[in-house]
Amino acid sequence: MQDPTHCPKCNSENIYSDGNLWICPECSHEWSALASSEQPVEAPQDNLVRDANGNVLNDGDSVTVIKELRIKGSSSAVKVGTKVKNIRLTDAGDGHDIACKIDGIGAINLKSEFVRKA
Repeated sequence: MQDPTHCPKCNSENIYSDGNLWICPECSHEWSALASSEQPVEAPQDNLVRDANGNVLNDGDSVTVIKELRIKGSSSAVKVGTKVKNIRLTDAGDGHDIACKIDGIGAINLKSEFVRKA
């Protein structure tokens, strides 16, 4: 196993090994000495809207809500399992990238991380 001298996240010298992992007690970062030579794998930045499972969403798709979503300024909520038809993809800039209408609630914007493609 390779013997690193600094934490790759905070550059601290106070690191220790625990089996196959190296641990930094200052920032709680854990890494493998074997994986440190490889480049980290990041999610593709292709500007596509993806659901919670990573499926690409398109205009007109149907989605299912996977988490109860409370609506700000209201006592109502969108229940788990609510099916939303005919979504529109938007670029609101605040993370709400799905515009839709839900029966009983009306027009609403949702975050794609809380839905699953139906």
